Amino acid sequence: MEAEHRAYARVGLLGNPSDVYGGKVVSLAVAGLWATVRLRPSAELLIQPHPHHDLVAFPSLLALAERLQGQGYYGGVRLLMAICKVFHGHCSRNGIALKDDNFTLSYETNIPRQAGLSGSSAIVCAALSCLLDFYNVRHLIKVEVRPTLILEAEKELGIVAGLQDRVAQVYGGLVYMDFSQEHMDKLGHGIYTPLDVGLLPPLYLIYAENPSDSGKVHSTVRKRWLDGDEFIISSMKEVAQLAVDGRNALLQKNYTELAKLMNRNFDLRRQMFGDDVLGAMNIEMIEVARSVGAASKFTGSGGAAVVLCPDGEAQAELLKTVCREAGFLVEPIEVGRSVLTEEETASLSLSSRQQ
Repeated sequence: MEAEHRAYARVGLLGNPSDVYGGKVVSLAVAGLWATVRLRPSAELLIQPHPHHDLVAFPSLLALAERLQGQGYYGGVRLLMAICKVFHGHCSRNGIALKDDNFTLSYETNIPRQAGLSGSSAIVCAALSCLLDFYNVRHLIKVEVRPTLILEAEKELGIVAGLQDRVAQVYGGLVYMDFSQEHMDKLGHGIYTPLDVGLLPPLYLIYAENPSDSGKVHSTVRKRWLDGDEFIISSMKEVAQLAVDGRNALLQKNYTELAKLMNRNFDLRRQMFGDDVLGAMNIEMIEVARSVGAASKFTGSGGAAVVLCPDGEAQAELLKTVCREAGFLVEPIEVGRSVLTEEETASLSLSSRQQ
C-alpha cells in the first residue's frame, strides 16, 4: 500500500528550552509550513534524493561553495535513512514483526532551513507515519512513544535537540508538555496534553531569509547545567514555570499576561546563552517586534520568532511595517489542527486515566 503523510513546523510558545532539562513547554503546529513524505512499494528499498534539497550536481565549484555556505551539507536523505534504522530497531526489540516488502521514500518540504521551526524533525515525523501505515503497526507503537523514536533518529545524526518539537509534530494542534524527570523515569516519556487551539490569540511569525544555524545554541548551557551551575538550573526552572503560567493564561484567555510571559521567556534565554551565542540578527528580530510593543520570543533556538500583538490589529500592522523595513519576513500563523486519528486520541485518554 502507498502512504503519504504531512508533519508541520513547530513553534515553541512558552517554556523552551526547558524541554531538554526536565521542564515544561507549550507548543503549536503551523499549518502553512510542512514536510510531506510519500512511501510507495518497490522492488528494492530506495531513499529518493530531493532534486533541490539533496542536490549533488552543480554548474561550478563556486556554485557548490555558495550552496554549502548558505544551506549546509545535508538534505533529507540522511533523515529518512535514520528513522528507518530506528524504526526497525524498535520493532525488533519489542517483538513487532515486519513484512519483507520493500518501498521507496521521497519527501517535499517548504519549512525554511535553519529557522528554528523543526524542519528536520518534520521530515522524520512524516516518514515515521508512513512506516507505521506501510507495516500496519500504528496500533502497536503508542503515540507517546513516537516522539522519542523521532528524537533517536536525529541523535543518530548528531542533532542536538529535545522532545518538544517531535511531540508537537506527532500530535499537531496545541500541546502542553511536562517533561519532569519523574515522568521520564516512570514512563520513558513526558505527559502530553492537547489543548483547544481556539484558546490562542492571533500570532505572527517573523523570520529571516538567511537565518543563523539553530543547532549550536545548546552547547555551553548544557555543560553548565551538567556542572551544576546554580544560575542555569534556577533559570531553567523559571522557564518551565512560564509554560505552567502560560497554560493558565491561555485557559483564561488572558493575552496581556501571555505577552508578559513570552517576553520573560526570551529574556531568560538571553541571560543564559548570551548575545554572542544568540546572534545579532536573531536579537534584532526580537527587538524589532518589541519596538511596537509586541511580545516576542524565539520559536525554537533562533532564526524565527513568534509574536503576539496584545493591542490588536493596529499594532499588527505596525509590526508588519517595521519588519519589512528591517528586512524580515512576517506572516500570520495558522495553527495546524491535531493530526491524530480518533482511535489514537481515545488511546491518549485511556493512558491518562491509567497513569
